[in-house]
Amino acid sequence: MNNRLMRQIGNFYQKQHRKIQIFNQRIKNLFRTDNFQHYKIFKFLLGLIAGVTTATVIAIYLTGRVTPSTNTSTAPTANTYTAPSINTSTAPSSNTSTAPNINTNTTPSINTDTAPATSIKTASTTNAYTTSWLGNTFGGGDKWVQIQVSGIYVAPDGTVYTNSPWDEAAREVGIYKDGDAIGKADDLHGWGRGGGSAIAVDQKYMYVAMGQSPEGKAGEDYPPKGTNWYCVRRYKLSGKPAPFPGGRGWDKSMLIVSTKDKVTGLAVSDGRLYVSDKAAGQVRVYDTATMKELRKFAVSNPGNIAIDKQKNLWIIQNKNGKAPAKIVHYSPTGKQLPGAIADIGEPTAIAVDNQGRLLVADNGPRQQVLIYDIKSKPKQVGTFGTKGGIYADKPGEIGALKFYGLSGIGTDAAGNIYISNDGFNRSGVDLRKFSPSGQLQWQLLGLQFVDNADADPSTDGVDVFTKDEHFVMDYSKGSGKEWQYKGYTLDKFRYPSDGRLHTMPTAPFVRRIQGKRLMYISSEMMSERLLTYRFDGEIAVPCGIFGKGKEKWLADEPTKGSWIWVDVNGDGSPQAKEYQATGEKDDTVWGWEIDSKGDVWQAAEAGYIKHYRFQGLNAHGCPRYSRTAVEKIPMPKPFKVLTRIKYFPEQDVMYLSGYTSDRPNIDGDWGLAGTEVVRYDNWSKGKNRNPSLRIVLPYNPSLNPKLHIKAIDIAGNRLFAADSKHANVFIYDTTTGKLVQQLKPGPEVAGETGWVDIPYGVRAFRRSNGEYLVFVEEVHKAKVIMYRLPA
Repeated sequence: MNNRLMRQIGNFYQKQHRKIQIFNQRIKNLFRTDNFQHYKIFKFLLGLIAGVTTATVIAIYLTGRVTPSTNTSTAPTANTYTAPSINTSTAPSSNTSTAPNINTNTTPSINTDTAPATSIKTASTTNAYTTSWLGNTFGGGDKWVQIQVSGIYVAPDGTVYTNSPWDEAAREVGIYKDGDAIGKADDLHGWGRGGGSAIAVDQKYMYVAMGQSPEGKAGEDYPPKGTNWYCVRRYKLSGKPAPFPGGRGWDKSMLIVSTKDKVTGLAVSDGRLYVSDKAAGQVRVYDTATMKELRKFAVSNPGNIAIDKQKNLWIIQNKNGKAPAKIVHYSPTGKQLPGAIADIGEPTAIAVDNQGRLLVADNGPRQQVLIYDIKSKPKQVGTFGTKGGIYADKPGEIGALKFYGLSGIGTDAAGNIYISNDGFNRSGVDLRKFSPSGQLQWQLLGLQFVDNADADPSTDGVDVFTKDEHFVMDYSKGSGKEWQYKGYTLDKFRYPSDGRLHTMPTAPFVRRIQGKRLMYISSEMMSERLLTYRFDGEIAVPCGIFGKGKEKWLADEPTKGSWIWVDVNGDGSPQAKEYQATGEKDDTVWGWEIDSKGDVWQAAEAGYIKHYRFQGLNAHGCPRYSRTAVEKIPMPKPFKVLTRIKYFPEQDVMYLSGYTSDRPNIDGDWGLAGTEVVRYDNWSKGKNRNPSLRIVLPYNPSLNPKLHIKAIDIAGNRLFAADSKHANVFIYDTTTGKLVQQLKPGPEVAGETGWVDIPYGVRAFRRSNGEYLVFVEEVHKAKVIMYRLPA
């Protein structure tokens, strides 16, 4: 592609950036339930950019989201998840809310006329740093665990094949063996293609449920406008597509099953491929050599398929209206056989083990694998896994046999058992292998997506939280090995109104208020609401929301303006009497802050700040806020638009970021931290709120990709600013305003990272030994980057 065309595409992409980010958010939101219709994504994108060559834009978008590696070093070995010997209750105290000792007369020593390039010369006093990560078994490069697993197939030799509708780094189909990521299926990302929820494998081919929308090249075989194909695509075991006569798609490897709904189940045996066609209410049978349809038979709402030793089919018949889910029994020719199983809460996957038993993953409250003898009339003969899963014994605490969000099951020839957990509302991947006796053999994790981490200020960074996970850190270990997965903080069954189940939460704020650990989560990529939580052991219990307007997942909330919910009775569920209307609807609030005293701050683009004063903890440990204890503050000079806010009450120092008259938003881009960070001393005095320091942020919208700052944070005497497209972190001295250092991903993560998508994509914490921990969203390969800067 020539440079002129690239520039034209780049200019178009800049103009469409907001639409594409909304599209990206829609993709992620749609992962919430098993009813997700993946291919609505493509219709949505088509509607956004109709009349333009959308395939080219998608290609630029997908490739542009990754900062390519310039270091070919091999990524470090996988995290072995050995728990550090740490007593988290006696960890030293550290106050991360202490603002720096500030010189109010200092002005920034920065050239404010020219935005810096992507590489900025820093002061000679910069400290060496190391790159680490948490949340993924692997650091990157060729090895990472994908962000979602919707179905698995286990080969006799123990190779695990996975499928999912979407992986940000294009591992929709992953191949794993012996605790290692060994491959993936090609060409399932971009040009209107994506994966699905079913996969089957024989000695020669992989058969992958996938989708194709009309975004392909003109003149090649793509669906007509307004139509999606729901297909089975044939692959070689190497991951390369395997075309066949009569195949469809640009490379003739696709078998079109439906144009109405996705393929929900696949199984293969003796040269026959069995395909669940949900839309038609049929199971279709194909010849694996020719991919010609041989026959079909009716099964209402068919899902996952398993084939027993007699070559008969066991098919999940998914819930349909009031009719509960069950497992039905058919011959290979489509004759219904006796032996339906109807006593399962929420079957999501089935497999037949080497003893001929049927294994059923029950994703209901039991969170177990149910084992059936199916030699004659099916009879449950056992279970695998702890009853209640992650919520048994110590709720939320990770355990080898405690499952959560079961999405796949399989066994190999030796009787080993493989389980995929996907959490709830697509929390992340936890893939495990067990011996026939139930001993954990290995575990692969890909937990983080559109997420960041924050440290508990009372444990000196030993306890670190993401939106759903709790990690315990041992900083004596090497890069990528510091973390142990300790807890899953979301309880779907006890707290079904948890906002994390119904929205797209992004990044947590972890605070200690009156000695209690609290967590606040900014929800959606647009920071549309703030969710608040108290802790009951490992479980984060919903106890408040700063919201606006009507929410589909709630009832009785005020439908006009903004509102607060505080959990008065401690049940974790909103009731009408627990809401407070707070007046005008606070739209486009990008800036949220919870200070060390528990006060909540909002910075609105409309030109004001709202300050909600903490009113203490109620009898259940929930932070209380009131519509009568709120202050509305006019936007101070020199701002024209406010986007971020950070307040240190001990020093009475406020930091605001946004756009000023001197440095406006040139191209009208949205959701960014802005062009300046301004410090105000003696903020609470309320008079003469004049800047004591102005720090000019990197900003150059004429670059492609553009250079601008998405997220900021402050710890110690350092301001950390993360660049959206390159994910570089610029560090400023908050005493002088000077740029002192720049962080880029190192060889530990193959020198690569994705974009910073979320407003709180950077978090900083200073440990008691002076070391800075800098957490950065890494949306590309399912992890959080952690930079470690020595004192």
